Amino acid sequence: MCARVASRAVSEFGGFLAAGALTPVDQHYLLQARQMQAMSFAVHIPLVAFAISFPAMVLFVEWLGMRTGDVLYTTLARRWTRVMVALFAVGVITGTVLSFEMGLLWPNFTGTFGSVFGLGFAIEGFSFFMEAIFIGIYVYGWGRLSPRAHLWSGIPIVVTGFTGSLMVISVNAWMNHPGGFRLVGGKVVDVDPWKALFGNSYLWHELIHMYIAGYIVSGFVLAGCYAFGRLRGRWGRYERTALGIPLTVAALAAPVQVLVGDWAARDVATTQPTKLAALEGLYHTTRGAPEHLLGWYANDRVKYGIEIPHLLSFLSYHSWNATVQGLAAVPASERPPVNVVRFAFQTMVGIGTGLALLGALYVLTWLRRKRLPESDWFYRALLLAGPASVVALIAGWVVTEVGRQPWVVYRVMPTAAAVTGAHGIPVGYAALGVAYIVVACGLAWVLRRLAQRPLELEPV
Repeated sequence: MCARVASRAVSEFGGFLAAGALTPVDQHYLLQARQMQAMSFAVHIPLVAFAISFPAMVLFVEWLGMRTGDVLYTTLARRWTRVMVALFAVGVITGTVLSFEMGLLWPNFTGTFGSVFGLGFAIEGFSFFMEAIFIGIYVYGWGRLSPRAHLWSGIPIVVTGFTGSLMVISVNAWMNHPGGFRLVGGKVVDVDPWKALFGNSYLWHELIHMYIAGYIVSGFVLAGCYAFGRLRGRWGRYERTALGIPLTVAALAAPVQVLVGDWAARDVATTQPTKLAALEGLYHTTRGAPEHLLGWYANDRVKYGIEIPHLLSFLSYHSWNATVQGLAAVPASERPPVNVVRFAFQTMVGIGTGLALLGALYVLTWLRRKRLPESDWFYRALLLAGPASVVALIAGWVVTEVGRQPWVVYRVMPTAAAVTGAHGIPVGYAALGVAYIVVACGLAWVLRRLAQRPLELEPV
């Protein structure tokens, strides 16, 4: 079944692979270009997670302050606003780097397909500027606008954070499941941007998966910061409130992510069967395929893993005896690096499961006893959950991007055909790494200074 789907996809795109314009260019630094792009994504994606979810949390806390008249909520909202601005500023830097890398590292990709996804990036840029404008109004408006007007000035921040990231995710979904155009003689014709960006079945699970991940990451990172304070003896009403709100958000989102992940896996099984085979390390097409937990892929099989019979077929197609396409169905040159994809996938699933269990423990404690857990072990686990959620987020994007290799546009353009022919990549790679270290140190210094500010309750 999967082989027929893949064959039909190729023919649907009008024989793209036969187009001579999509052949590899002379590039000695393809690996470094990939690593440079990967480093920028790994730095930027956690900031995107906060941009998606954190403004909504800030507005919710501000609304609680207006509704209850409790100055504690107003104080918390104002302090979180400063954090939001710091993260936005760094996101501007890393996002700008990514936008330049799209053109500098992959000029053949942007030159060939710019007319297909250009609308998405144009809307993303417009959303970014609108977000920056309203963040300025929101920050300056504290104490200068009426409480209601100030709250409303924050709504566009949430909306533009959604629309901007929606556009980027829609372009990524198109890269994984391309459509909305034809390629004739190496030229893109008959472009339908709406179909390419929004008429794509792959978009919806990517979008929802990322948005839920944004709330999980923001929730656990914030809760982890206050868990650290609790372990150091700072545990007043302010700290309990500041921990409880993001932890509740993350705890409710984490179990939902498991269901969305199942949806995503089944879509991958249909549209990208080679990626699915790499996730499992399945070499031969198999009926009733097993799942292997842990292990290492070598010599066309998974070694040292724990085999669970039929589980891969069930998870992929909800049938114990469904046939799952193996890696052998495509040439070796069209397979992703199996162990990289498997390790990233199992890291994401393992951490995600742990976060869901931690969230469930919190919810059960709250429902039964109407209070936060008291064990120090819970707060130690919560302290680890913050960075672990970031690792899971990055691992998920490794699965998405590396699992698509060797294609930059799936079964249409190889990554080797998209990359620049320039020879200065290693220098830029090293310089960018140093720049990110400097920016990270600056952000850490700013956040530490904000955390050390004396707690003074603000008037509503």
